Amino acid sequence: MITLTQLEYIVAVDTYRHFGRAAEHCFITQPTLSMQIKKLEEDLEIIIFDRSKQPLIPTDVGKRIIEQSRIILKETEKVNDIVKDHKNLISGELKIGIIPTLAPYLLPLFIGNYKRKYPNILITVQELTTENIVDHLKRDLLDVGVLVTPLKEERINERPIFYEEMMLYSHEKHPLHNKEKIKVKDIATPEIWLLSDGHCFRHQVVNLCSFKGASNEELPFHFEAGSLETLMNIIDKEGGITLIPELASVDMAESRRKHVRSFSDVTPLREVSLVYSRHFAKNKLVDLLWKEMSASMPQALLNRDRGTIVEWK
Repeated sequence: MITLTQLEYIVAVDTYRHFGRAAEHCFITQPTLSMQIKKLEEDLEIIIFDRSKQPLIPTDVGKRIIEQSRIILKETEKVNDIVKDHKNLISGELKIGIIPTLAPYLLPLFIGNYKRKYPNILITVQELTTENIVDHLKRDLLDVGVLVTPLKEERINERPIFYEEMMLYSHEKHPLHNKEKIKVKDIATPEIWLLSDGHCFRHQVVNLCSFKGASNEELPFHFEAGSLETLMNIIDKEGGITLIPELASVDMAESRRKHVRSFSDVTPLREVSLVYSRHFAKNKLVDLLWKEMSASMPQALLNRDRGTIVEWK
């Protein structure tokens, strides 16, 4: 007979792809975990994990069993949530992943208030790329992600929070700095600095201006940054242009704010959402997080109709 404990063990092994680390996570010895999984395989007369591969991977039938196991375990968690709701208890663990182009600007706006309002929620935050957040959500290493949507992932729910404008940041001697009206086509130039590959904001910039990687012969050196702050610091010294999200300009010093401009022909937006697995059990914690983040936003950023959403996928 299959037990919930056995399902927890195979999910842990799939998550960590290592028997030893999975055993540590489950607070048992590795021989005990291995024995229980082996017994499950014998009872079902199938092989769940291909032990000849490193790192450990599930077999085809094993993938299907693990995916269903995750659903069963998530549904089981909802029993505890029902009890907590009945008792009006707000507690638990919430593991949040957030992309680097949002973290330094968005986190300070809401995370402190959220923690003070709900002190019994244990919050862990990781700064990760979108690809890693999606992978971590599917493997239960994260509960929720804060990133740019739409993702178009079948197993992921998206709950939009706000819509921020994509804005031009230029050196004071760049021709666009004092141009009366700036159009999107003006930024399709080799003088543009980009974030490194893997950042969704880079792909949005590429999609917006159809900049297809022309050689940056007018830049002093070739560089793809991991942060917006790095890009702006380089532009201040070396020249050129880049795009920044609106939140990056909210608390910007006036000396730097004068380098930020909006486009005259279109208002490009990026949709920022709370994302989580379709079988996520901690719905109340997510609802409270979404409300806190929405309340922390300037009212204008809540309006989807203020511009045109630029997709990145």
